[in-house]
Formats: sequence, C-alpha cells, structure tokens
Amino acid sequence: IEKFEKEAAEMGKGSFKYAWVLDKLKAERERGITIDIALWKFETAKYYVTIIDAPGHRDFIKNMITGTSQADCAVLIVAAGVGEFEAGISKNGQTREHALLAFTLGVKQLIVGVNKMDSTEPPYSQKRFEEITKEVSTYIKKIGYNPATVAFVPISGWHGDNMLETSDKMSWFKGWKIERKEG
Repeated sequence: IEKFEKEAAEMGKGSFKYAWVLDKLKAERERGITIDIALWKFETAKYYVTIIDAPGHRDFIKNMITGTSQADCAVLIVAAGVGEFEAGISKNGQTREHALLAFTLGVKQLIVGVNKMDSTEPPYSQKRFEEITKEVSTYIKKIGYNPATVAFVPISGWHGDNMLETSDKMSWFKGWKIERKEG
C-alpha cells in the first residue's frame, strides 16, 4: 500500500492508494475510475480467492458485467454522502442497477461497503449508516437477496477507515451481523 500511496501522491491523488492496488491502466489512474476488470489472486488456509475489480462507472457497464458474471460474491460499494446515496438508490440509480445485475448474473453472496462515511453529517455517523443499511436491505430483498445474510460494513476509502484495520472513528461498529446456513 505504501508504494501505491507514494505513486498516487506523485500524481496528486494520494487518497487513491487503495484503488491503485488493482487499477493499473494509466487512464484509470488519471481519471480516478476503474475502466477494465482486474484480477488479484491469493490463498487462505481454506479457500482460493480471486478478487475481480469491476468498474462501477456507467460508461463501462459491459466490463462490469464481464467481471460480475465470474463472481461467487460481490462487494457493492454504496456512497454515504447526502444526495449521493439517494441518487444511487433512486429508481434508475447505479446502486440498484449494480445490485440487480449481480443477482441476475447469479452472484448469491453480497457484501455492502458503505463508503464515504467521513462525508456524513456528522462525520462517521452511525445513524446515517443504519439508514443506508435499512434502505439497501429493503431494495435487495425485493430483487431476491436475503438481507440477513448480507454483511454491511461502514468504510472510508479516502482515509482507509475499516479497509484493512478496524477504525477508531467508528467504534460503534462491532462487526458483521449475518445469518449463515450450516452445511
């Protein structure tokens, strides 16, 4: 991460260090958006994991579909900013579109990252996180997901809160609350 932080800072985009782990194209780094899918593989004691970073930008929806169609689990990033969340969850919003595409393409496991928690009023607002969790849960239930099995995580990609380590700015967040089927 330090390497990406240094490279991003040199281009005046220091806060993009986490995105640059998978955003390799010059255009992606200059524009600050994911354009093409990127893969990153690693193993744990129990699993082989392939991270597929798929674009969320409307102009690159074909690439998003390509990446999502290969996934077993999706991480849906939702912006917590006032107005930004509401636009995404609105009738033709990207949050709805991405969740629906993921379900339609057969992705059965979903994690929701509630991003930009640093931009809520007040910053890192538990109330705002809970409002977003409730509204997203209502929508994903309509399309076929069971919200009780979906993990919601408050994050700030800008500052790195809850990205790699627990954030003291959201001490109210005690971890995922999900139900699992045994077997």
